[in-house]
Amino acid sequence: MTRNIILFDAPELRENLLPITFTRPIADIRFGIMTIREKWEKALPGTYSYSTVDYLSPKFPINEVNTNEDIYIAGNVCPSPELVKAIEQLPQATALTCNGTLIAHHGKHYNNEIELDAMPLAINSLPDIFMLNEQALADDYRAITAGRVSQPLSPTCTLIGSPVMSDGTPAIFIEEGATVEGAMLNVSHGPIYVGRDAEIMEGSCVRGPLALCLHSYVNMGTKIYGATTIGPYCKVGGELNNVVMIGYSNKAHDGFLGNAVIGEWCNLGANCVASNLKNDYSEIKLWNYPAHRFLRTGLQFCGLIMGDHTKAGINTMFNTATVVGVGCNIHGSGFPRNFVASFSEGGASGFNDVSLSKFFDIARRVMARRHVELTDTDIEIFNSIYAIAENYK
Repeated sequence: MTRNIILFDAPELRENLLPITFTRPIADIRFGIMTIREKWEKALPGTYSYSTVDYLSPKFPINEVNTNEDIYIAGNVCPSPELVKAIEQLPQATALTCNGTLIAHHGKHYNNEIELDAMPLAINSLPDIFMLNEQALADDYRAITAGRVSQPLSPTCTLIGSPVMSDGTPAIFIEEGATVEGAMLNVSHGPIYVGRDAEIMEGSCVRGPLALCLHSYVNMGTKIYGATTIGPYCKVGGELNNVVMIGYSNKAHDGFLGNAVIGEWCNLGANCVASNLKNDYSEIKLWNYPAHRFLRTGLQFCGLIMGDHTKAGINTMFNTATVVGVGCNIHGSGFPRNFVASFSEGGASGFNDVSLSKFFDIARRVMARRHVELTDTDIEIFNSIYAIAENYK
């Protein structure tokens, strides 16, 4: 019998992961090479759906077949062989927990609990997306490349490090249709994955671990440090260090981006620069949506967190640990404030609201360039986000 599996959002955690979760369930965050949902689909075959907030449900619906038999898994948790085995053996009406955190349950209602020995890899905060990306990328790399043969590396490239990792896995994997020419690739610190129809152009210097996903491009002379994920249909250039781009976004020109998370349909203009370290090396505070204030992170490095459909003009500068919401347009000289509310336009001199009609006009043009339609369902979701975002200003 096919398992029916529901990936659920814990409400408090979902709020802590705003603005990235304004437009998607937690399990749709790209982390490593795949999204969390894609990881589970590969590790535990079944029919998958989501339990998320009401306004996202039309696009990400729940499919409850038998509430006594359905399996519910926390959308922020990644699979491991041990966790998959524990879920497969989980009795009905029983939950899996770890240190008081709910991981999964068999049946919608449960009255028994089994405690896991160790917490699985999971996203519990915005910085986790880039801080834990190295482990997620390594796990995904092995899952995707196991038993498969890579396309050959062009002799125009220079490979630094052993072409085979210690467990016998190839250190670089190039999918069909991908192009890598005249690049310097260092796999001493982690593998490099080049997705189908992706391209690394000449003169680029790449230090793994790196995931360059479907139909993405690394422009000429780009410098990339791991652990970095460039999601599908992205273009990158300049210098990147430990960045996760979820998909359909561009940072195509010179400028630095480090320890950062960029949503979908974003664009960073030429010479856009985002600091990831304070001048005095002090602890970083990051805007937290439910708290309505900046909270201590314990981190020294944290860069730009950017929600979907946000743009930054040429020469834009972002201070350390800047959080920008959905549907923003940042431009002008100077540093904008460290938190920019969704649907805002402006810069250091101040911001004005972006009307929904203007936002939809821009979104349609941007998405059409990738032959993607802004659907009526998308429009309803953004109408809801527009109303909700007022509560977080």
